[in-house]
Amino acid sequence: MSRSSRSRNGVKHGRQPRRGAVATFFRGLAIALTVVLVSGASVAAWIVWDLASNVSSNAIDISQPNDTTTPLPEVPNIDAFEGGFNLLVVGADNDPAQGNAFGRRDVTLNDVNMLLHVSEDHSTAVVVSFPRDLIIPHPECTDPETGEASGAMRAQPLNAAFERGGLSCVVATISELTGLEIEYAALMSFASVVKMTDAVGGVPVCLTAPIKDRRSDLDLPAGTSVISGETALAFLRTRHGVGDGSDLSRIASQQQYISSLVRTIKSNDTLTDVTKLYSLAQVAAKNVNLSTSLANLTRMVAMARTLQTIDLDALNLIQYPVMDDPNDRNRVVPLSSLADELFERIAADLPFSPDPDANRTGVEADPNAPVPTTPPATPGATPPATTAPDVIEGLQGQTALQQTCSVANN
Repeated sequence: MSRSSRSRNGVKHGRQPRRGAVATFFRGLAIALTVVLVSGASVAAWIVWDLASNVSSNAIDISQPNDTTTPLPEVPNIDAFEGGFNLLVVGADNDPAQGNAFGRRDVTLNDVNMLLHVSEDHSTAVVVSFPRDLIIPHPECTDPETGEASGAMRAQPLNAAFERGGLSCVVATISELTGLEIEYAALMSFASVVKMTDAVGGVPVCLTAPIKDRRSDLDLPAGTSVISGETALAFLRTRHGVGDGSDLSRIASQQQYISSLVRTIKSNDTLTDVTKLYSLAQVAAKNVNLSTSLANLTRMVAMARTLQTIDLDALNLIQYPVMDDPNDRNRVVPLSSLADELFERIAADLPFSPDPDANRTGVEADPNAPVPTTPPATPGATPPATTAPDVIEGLQGQTALQQTCSVANN
């Protein structure tokens, strides 16, 4: 079992400027410093120091009192990350810097909650999306910034966790739910989503029909569009414009976006280009709040590079298993038997696939996606032995290789 698969208290049930921008920066800096003959090595050291300073100044402590987490491994260089890891990405609504552009809120909510698990041998990865209106128990939380403690609660929506104790409380709540030790976390606001999607340079998304959702300001035609910035944010936020208008439909659209983002990054060789990785790190350093455990530039880039060894069909994008809340039709509760099976497999790094026959709301297969082809066999060669991952019956999701279209809610 990988160290990232151990829980805090035992097992429980359950983004980059392009190369031209970097070159322009170097040229301007070189001209300014020519008179003092600053060496290239000194310039590079200054850039790394600047990035590290931004990361450290924005870092968030995600620890809780009496944590029994395993000490993090040393990462001496960007190719030396060993073992698996768990990273929680939280999208906050009503960030203090958000203003009233996206509507007024009384509290800050963790409306997007995605857990990335990379296996011990870096051969597989899973991204699990948790519905914001998932009704679950919440553990006792202490906000590391203020020291204020909140008592445990029996049944509350997941997106109430941030208000109870910040990013640390969201981490503790999902760790308690899944039984996984979550070593790393990142907090993104609406503004940081815009910056990160601009940094990537655009992501193709597909719609079955035009969507014009005035609640999220999304206005896109049918077919495939390359989106970035404010449009990408609107696509990720839209709920009423897709599927049946539920948060589960929005999760399916977000999974379409993530799978396309991964394919885009891999096709651009971003994960094997150190310059591109450090450029993306620069955007993240200034626009995303990382946990103090992740506030190390070498560790951050090394973790990103582990993804380069993972095939697209070995990266699963999964919706946390739920069923309707019998007490409130607008909320959902865990489908415990399926959730237990999912996280037992994740904890043990056992490969699996989502159920292609599961009734998935919000997306459908892209009819224009290229059909995967098998290269011709070499005459006389023995075909390689392949073992298909076990399908978890009823589990909703897709792989990063699969291309889907969001179904318009018209």
